[in-house]
Amino acid sequence: MEDIMSITPLGSGQEVGRSCHLLEFRGTTILLDCGIHPGYDGLNGLPFFDRVDPETVDVLLITHFHLDHAASLPYFTERTNFRGRIFMTHPTKAVIRLLLGDYLRLMSIKKSGASTSNNNSGDAKDDKQDSDVLYTEAELQACVDKIELIDYHQTISVANGLKFHALNAGHVLGAAMFLLEMGGRTVLYTGDYSMEDDRHLMAAEIPNVKPDVLMVESTYGVQVHASRAERESRFTGTVERVVSRGGRCLIPVFALGRAQELLLILDEYWQDNPQLQSIPIWYASKLASRALRVYQTYANMMNARIRAQMDVGNPFAFRHIRNLKSIDVNAFDECGPS
Repeated sequence: MEDIMSITPLGSGQEVGRSCHLLEFRGTTILLDCGIHPGYDGLNGLPFFDRVDPETVDVLLITHFHLDHAASLPYFTERTNFRGRIFMTHPTKAVIRLLLGDYLRLMSIKKSGASTSNNNSGDAKDDKQDSDVLYTEAELQACVDKIELIDYHQTISVANGLKFHALNAGHVLGAAMFLLEMGGRTVLYTGDYSMEDDRHLMAAEIPNVKPDVLMVESTYGVQVHASRAERESRFTGTVERVVSRGGRCLIPVFALGRAQELLLILDEYWQDNPQLQSIPIWYASKLASRALRVYQTYANMMNARIRAQMDVGNPFAFRHIRNLKSIDVNAFDECGPS
C-alpha cells in the first residue's frame, strides 16, 4: 500500500478556475471540487480528467456552488465511469441545481447561436457544437439525485478508514471546508473561504486541530484587502453620487451570493437615507430571484444578525428593491435616476 500522499491539481494549479484536486493516500482516492474554467468553452474548460481513472475515485467532495468549483460535476458523474459517493451541504445542493440548470440553458443558447451562424456561412461544425454542451438536463438531474448531504460538524465514515467532516467556510451560503482523516493523517481542504463576517454570513471557522496537510485557496495571494466597512462605504457612496446627479447605476453581478450581499447592503442604505427612497432599485435576474428563496430557507445557517431579523420578519423581503419581472413593462417609467 502506497505510504506517500499524492496531491495532483487537475485544475486551478497556478490558474484561477476549474478547481479540482486529486488526493491519493494508502488505498483511498478523493476528488476535491469539480469546477469548470470560465475562460474556455466545452471540453476545453474541464479539469484534466485524463490524469485520473474515475472508477478509482472513492469520494468526491464539493465545497460550494460556484461554477469554478462545481460545474463539471454532472459531466464527471454521468459521462465517465465514476461510481463513488458525492457529498456537499444542503444549501450547496439546492443552489447547484438552479445554477447548473441556468448554466446549461446559457450553453444551449450559445450553441444555437453558433449553429445559426455556421449555417448562414455554410460552415457546419456540429462536432464542435456538441462538445460545447457538456451534459443534458436529464444528466444534470441524474447527477443531483446521487448527491449525499452533510451538515457542518457531521462526521462521515467511508471505506478504507476515511473520515471527514465539514466546517463553515464563509464565502457563500453553504460553503464548506473539509477536514479529512485518512491513514493516520489529517488534511484540511478549504476551497474558497472568508475570514470576515459580511451582511449575512459568518466568517470561516478555524479548526480545533492542526492538520498535517493544508490545501488552501490562494487566489489573492498576499494581497491586503480594505476592511468590509471601507469597501461598503466606497460602494454605497459611489452609487449615491451617481443617482443623486440624475444618473443610472448599472451593477453587473456574476457571482451568486455576491448578488444577495449587495442587495442587502443597498436596501439597508436606502432605509437609512430617506432622501434616496424616491429613487427605485431594480434587480433583473430570474436566477437571483429563485436563489433568494433558497437563502430564506437556510437563513438559520447565516450569521446572528440575519437570524435575529428572521425572528421579526424576512430580511430578504426588501423594502426598497423590486424584481424587474414584477412590473408592467408597458407602464414602466424609465425616466429619472435609478
